[in-house]
Amino acid sequence: MTPGARVAAAIEILDEILAGTPAEKVLTSWARSHRFAGSKDRAAIRDHTFDALRRLHSSQALGGGADGRAVMIGVLRGQKIDPDTLFHGEGHAPAPLTDAERAIDAAGLSRAQSLDCPEWLLPKFEASLGADCDAILRQLQDRAPVFLRVNLGQTTRQDAIALLAQAGVVAVPHDLSPSALEVLENPRKISMSEAYQSGMVELQDVASQALVDQLGIQPGMRVLDFCAGGGGKALAMAALGAKVVAHDVAPQRMNDLPDRAERAGVFIKTASTRELPALGPFDLVLADAPCSGSGAWRRSPYGKWSLTQEALNEVLSVQSGILSEISKYSGDEGRLAYATCSLFQDENQTQIAGFLQGAPAWKLASERQFTPLDGGDGFYVALLTRETSRD
Repeated sequence: MTPGARVAAAIEILDEILAGTPAEKVLTSWARSHRFAGSKDRAAIRDHTFDALRRLHSSQALGGGADGRAVMIGVLRGQKIDPDTLFHGEGHAPAPLTDAERAIDAAGLSRAQSLDCPEWLLPKFEASLGADCDAILRQLQDRAPVFLRVNLGQTTRQDAIALLAQAGVVAVPHDLSPSALEVLENPRKISMSEAYQSGMVELQDVASQALVDQLGIQPGMRVLDFCAGGGGKALAMAALGAKVVAHDVAPQRMNDLPDRAERAGVFIKTASTRELPALGPFDLVLADAPCSGSGAWRRSPYGKWSLTQEALNEVLSVQSGILSEISKYSGDEGRLAYATCSLFQDENQTQIAGFLQGAPAWKLASERQFTPLDGGDGFYVALLTRETSRD
């Protein structure tokens, strides 16, 4: 495919996404119906699509419209690329720009547009992030780095780096976690590398790894991962020697976890809600709760454009319910850990304050907010301990 044809494909895909179809579904469907497109074509089209979604607000302004064509014109202008070089109608490229499209004034973006932030969310970001607000929002405009977690029960970071290099993957240690590597070159070769296939490394954001580091995991500790999802944190805790039970309200999310655990050389029991009472009490219960995902919008950028106040209110209610629910699985001297991949105080510190107000037996032992300025996604984690009564 020519560069122009790749832009035309991105326009087609963006129109479907902007009409409400999930991005991954559209990209998968497009690839299946355009099998002539090679791997490099698909990768370039995917990059165009996600660059546009990360910078949707500014791109619509720079392109003078809200559809896929206008957005891609705006993306190119934002990247200092003359759209006329790709919008020429030759080789399946988009039709040439009209005089009206060429005449669009790209000056005078609002603050929210220049930061690619929905207007209604800007005050929330300001209240939650303070002086770092604009810098963090700028980070969310760009592609997230690729990180790996080294299975330190099987290998060292340096040995993992050497093994990845044999597959052409260049990685270096990242300071935020002792298990973390940042991939600098050839991330698409990771899944075919011996290091990945043998369980020596797993794809996991560096802040997600650092979150696990905050939990004080010790060998033999009995841990419940209450909102396990795909199981990345469960695997990280098991690699540190914890005896992990993984649970999720949607069990299908954990379908790949047994195979991933076997590859990593650890055992993780998956359990339904009905089974949990008989498996407890636990030394630590972790709830990586459903959230707005605002800390990970570099990876799932359409989330910030589809989020509404009503949807956020529903998420807040779910989070509050989860905090109340997990406390019953903790032993008398057990601990609770509440986490989100959100940057909003409403989902983080405010939730913990509300829980503690209604649960005087618990106290806040520590909390930490990670932001993209630390290198990875935005994550919050609070560690709670129970104040046992003494006669």
